[in-house]
Order: sequence, then C-alpha cells, then structure tokens
Amino acid sequence: MAGWVWRTAIVAAAMVAAGFASAQPYPAKAVHILVPYPSGGGVDVLTRTLAEAVSKTWTQSIVVENRPGAGGVIASQAIASSAPDGYNLIMVASGHATNPFLYPKLPYDTFKDFSPISLLASSPNVLLVRADSPFKSVSDVIAAAKAKPGSLSFAHAGNGTSTHLAGELLNYLAKIEINAIPYKGGAPAINDLIGGQIPMSFNNGPESVGQLQAGTVRALAVTTASRAPFLPDVPSMSETVPGYDTEVWWGLLGPGNMPPDLVAKISHDFVAAVNTDAVKERLGKLGAISIGSTPDKFAAKIKADYDKWGPIIKAAGMKAE
Repeated sequence: MAGWVWRTAIVAAAMVAAGFASAQPYPAKAVHILVPYPSGGGVDVLTRTLAEAVSKTWTQSIVVENRPGAGGVIASQAIASSAPDGYNLIMVASGHATNPFLYPKLPYDTFKDFSPISLLASSPNVLLVRADSPFKSVSDVIAAAKAKPGSLSFAHAGNGTSTHLAGELLNYLAKIEINAIPYKGGAPAINDLIGGQIPMSFNNGPESVGQLQAGTVRALAVTTASRAPFLPDVPSMSETVPGYDTEVWWGLLGPGNMPPDLVAKISHDFVAAVNTDAVKERLGKLGAISIGSTPDKFAAKIKADYDKWGPIIKAAGMKAE
C-alpha cells in the first residue's frame, strides 16, 4: 500500500512538473532557424541580422544553421517534419513558391505542411559582371547574345530561384538565348563570376552590395520596375527591356499546424525587429527592403507567386537537376 502511495505521489509530481513546463512562456529554450542556402548569401545575411535582434527580445539564443541543397527542399523537408512548437523554423526565399513545379515529387506539401509567419523583406536582383567586363550595359549583353545565340551564360543560385527566373525573363522578353548555369546558392555564383569562370550573374541585393563596394563587380541593372534606393545610379532592367519586373523575397515559416497564438507571437516579434531603425538601416545598406507582414498576407504572397510563375516555368520546361 505504501508503495502504491509513493508511486502515485511520483506520478502526480511529474504531472505538475509537466504542466508547469508547458505553461512556460515561449521561448523557454534556444530556437533554431534553418537557412536553405550557403553562408554569405542574402537569406543567410537577413536571417542572422534578425536573429541577433530578436534574441535580445526573447533573451534566448537563436541558432542559425545553413542547410543548403536541392533549392531549399532539404531544409524545408526537415522543418515540415518537425514538431509545431516554434523551436524549429525556416527562412525561405521566393523559390519556395516555385519548387512544386521544379520538383514534381516534393516530400512535403508547400501549403499544408508549413505555417506562414511573416514576409520579412524583399530585394531586387542585380545583373552583375566583373569589373573588367567588356559589357557596359544591358544593351551590350543583348547585342552580344543576338550576335551569337547560345554563346553567353549567366550564373544563378539554383534552378527555379528568383535569380534563375530573372535570367529566363530577360531571355523571354528580349528574345535572346543566354544559358542558365545553376549554383548551390548565390555566394558560390558570385565567387565564380569574380574568378572569371562565368561572364555574368544574377544575384540578390545583399549578395551584391559588398562586392560592388569592393569594386570586384559592376552592376548593369536591377530587376525591379524602378531603380533601387541602394543603387540609385544603376538602371532598372525595364529601362532597356519594357515590361521587365521581378524581385526576391524572404519570409519565415514554421511547421504546419502551429497554434495560431504561437504564430502570432513569433510574427509580432520578428515584425517588430525588422521595422526597428537599426535593422531597417542595416538591411537597406545590404540592398534589402524591410516589410514585416501578417501571417495571412505572407500566405497570400506565396499563393500569388505560385500562380504567377507556375505557367512560365511549365512553358519553359524548367526542371530541377
């Protein structure tokens, strides 16, 4: 009898402890954010900037882990299979919305298996050439491509990424043929550009700014319809190619079926961080524009890009390698 009472007391104590633990405010331990691309790229820079800011609010560590591969699919699969408790998140780029068309057998559902938290920032992509390149303008590139179709190539961060789509949109609208060469992220692409292995590259703003300041590369154009605040002297692509307009965005996702109040909490804190003067200034210098949306607006953005780019990717016959 005494043993039964003792065991009951132990179970009761454990239940009380479990209830206390579950009632602890979030986050009660370190939060992990996966970056689906290599260190040094735009997604990585944005994530680390925000992680530093939000960790001060939370007084908990935010561990940023780079897990590149398969256009973000590897990292996304890891998050999709995680517990929906907010301790494992992912910072995705706009390629998240187009991966279903590039990987017909994705190991997750792009919509059902994720909880949108916030669309945090965006940036134009930039068409870059080496500092000593003979190409001085987009018109020079188009003229060379028309003179020798298929003789030129451009680097991009991976099949179906915004930088890949930026190059294909130039091909489509200018009626030229520049070969698309995929890399495992924007940083390796720009490294090969600097090294002379490839004549041009489409990169997002945060990847481009440092190299532009160092003078290792030159910007021929930004991909948004108007000029970018951080590169006011660089033409927009639409100034040479009418109708051209595209960008890259970044947003935070969690596993599917996260409790709405937890999503709201994380969204609120990241939106607050991305809209502080310090972070806005930091991102602005990197070539990114702070946004900070609600979860619903981020979900709508993913769906809008899915609808916009799906037919274009199918028509171009683009597939992941």
